[in-house]
Amino acid sequence: MMWYLVIIKALVPILMLCFPVILILSFLKTPWFKGVCGEFYVHVLAKIHLNKDKYHVLRNVTLPTTDGTTQIDHIIVSEYGVFVIETKNMKGWIFGGTHQRQWTQKIFKYTNKFQNPIHQNYKHVETLKSILELNDRQIFSVVVFVGSSTFKTDMPENVINGPGLIKYIKSKDQSVLFDADVQMILSKIEAERLVPSRKTTRAHIDHVKQIVAEKQTRLVHIGSGVATAIQLSDDRWSQDIEIEPAFTDSWENRSWQIDQVQTKFKDRAFP
Repeated sequence: MMWYLVIIKALVPILMLCFPVILILSFLKTPWFKGVCGEFYVHVLAKIHLNKDKYHVLRNVTLPTTDGTTQIDHIIVSEYGVFVIETKNMKGWIFGGTHQRQWTQKIFKYTNKFQNPIHQNYKHVETLKSILELNDRQIFSVVVFVGSSTFKTDMPENVINGPGLIKYIKSKDQSVLFDADVQMILSKIEAERLVPSRKTTRAHIDHVKQIVAEKQTRLVHIGSGVATAIQLSDDRWSQDIEIEPAFTDSWENRSWQIDQVQTKFKDRAFP
């Protein structure tokens, strides 16, 4: 019996050391932490390589919308335009196109479907265009991937890997705003944005979760046309719609989401 107690006594300090290490490693792998790291990388990149007198960098801007809130990773304001940046911290091979509803991430045998980030950034751009009264020549949607990801399909010029962000921004060298416009835009954004806080972030997350819940339960017609409500529990679907939804302005823009629900239901019901 004594040898048993000796072993336990020897293992206790080892377990006490390993437990916090495991917790830290688990935390480092969370989507939240990866997202924060990706946004921090873009923020530092912009601060170091862009002239602070010409380019004004705003981070983590939450704006009110008609149906809740929308959260923008970065907004860069300059005389050359307003750059609305959506950041993705991902690794592996990335497949996608401008008009595809979903893009694909592949890491060896692992495959993940995620929402087209160009579509995701659409709502951000449209919200700012409305608030700031800008036209298409004065605002640019930018999607930047950080991490060890590689594009395996041709991407539009505004979808770039991290180091290419500065090159893309500096490629826009035609003045489209006066200095007075730049200052007015900065003032408007500061006036409209919600105060950065845990409460603001929590409210935005709750709003997104509410939309996710509404999307997960849909009415589909089966056979004779009898409508049945189903709850989708497919992990990939849940992962796809955890991010901020795009095209929430009208039913026409959202109709493709019903097509996806119907397809997934048919796949599950009729293998």
